[in-house]
Amino acid sequence: MIGLSGCASNHDARITNPRQPGPAIGTAVGTVGGAVVGNAAGLVVGVGEGAANAASVPFNNDRRVIRTWRTEVTADGRTIQVPVEIEVDQYGRPVK
Repeated sequence: MIGLSGCASNHDARITNPRQPGPAIGTAVGTVGGAVVGNAAGLVVGVGEGAANAASVPFNNDRRVIRTWRTEVTADGRTIQVPVEIEVDQYGRPVK
């Protein structure tokens, strides 16, 4: 049984010669068709994801707060740190 096994040198499973005009044109058309269909599917998915992201923006309730500390002197002469919180948007600009 071991004597009957061997190494295959042809890894291409085609029966036809890819250098002939018919199979070459068929391969080219198949490649172009696959690229077009793949890009169309990608377009549909991209539009769907973009619409979903745009629809979720009004429901975003993330709050970004920057806290700074201000030094104040109390009436009895003590020095304390007082937090000052400023709400900012996604770009770091203060929300009015």
